[in-house]
Amino acid sequence: MKIQGGCHCGAVRFEVELEDEVIAYECNCSICSKSGYLHLIVANSRFRLLSGTENISTYSFNTGIAKHTFCKRCGIKSFYTPRSNPDGFSVNLRCLDSNPPKVSIERFDGQNWEQAKSLQHLSEK
Repeated sequence: MKIQGGCHCGAVRFEVELEDEVIAYECNCSICSKSGYLHLIVANSRFRLLSGTENISTYSFNTGIAKHTFCKRCGIKSFYTPRSNPDGFSVNLRCLDSNPPKVSIERFDGQNWEQAKSLQHLSEK
């Protein structure tokens, strides 16, 4: 199923292809816990930016691998390129216009990223 989503002000819009049942990950790292981000890991081929390229800014920290993209106007990070899956995207479940029929939420220990399981295999589903 294809579901659209975007930032708060609507300047950045995207579409993502998801299964009817998905797992969202609640990460406890410093940036995710402060923003309340719920990760849906998707392959690059299942994500399409619809509008707003000119309104996107990028923030990186620590290793610089993750590219935290957010809207320049409202500041919302509706998707980004995660460290665990640099060839795909993490979409914020909370930024979708509607949710898939079945969503499970699992915890991910991003504070201890190196010891935690990689989420990369999830994008291959």
